[in-house]
Amino acid sequence: MTRRLALLLALLAATPALAQEPDGLVTRPSAHPVRETLDRFAAAVRAAGWTVFTEIDHAAAAQAAGMQLRARTVLVFGNPRGGTPAMQAHPTLALDLPMRVLVWEDEAGRIFLTRSSGEDMARRVFARHGVNVPAEAQRATEETLAGFTRKAVE
Repeated sequence: MTRRLALLLALLAATPALAQEPDGLVTRPSAHPVRETLDRFAAAVRAAGWTVFTEIDHAAAAQAAGMQLRARTVLVFGNPRGGTPAMQAHPTLALDLPMRVLVWEDEAGRIFLTRSSGEDMARRVFARHGVNVPAEAQRATEETLAGFTRKAVE
């Protein structure tokens, strides 16, 4: 293996950044096991009057296919009071909403929560459906998601 390839592989295996990443993802370490992190996030969502729609357990699906995968669980959540009017005006938003958060385990057994930033939701999700999200709404989304995340991981 060349030195350059070895470096690339090492970078890919590195611990994720613990701050907002340029690609719109925010990853935070959790002080709790996967199940507890998911439950704490769901409780924060529900306490805000939002809805938890479902979970997708990728590790269970891999196991059912005879394969192994460390914990990778996606929690699907949203605010129907906010999302419904947006989908009424822009039906294709239903492809990208509701929102999701990923709780996962790395090779060392550490647990992380990864989510989209408020800016990313505006730029990547809403903009592609013709919805302009003002900076103030982007900040409010980020504050809400950051709050849910803190309650899940601390």
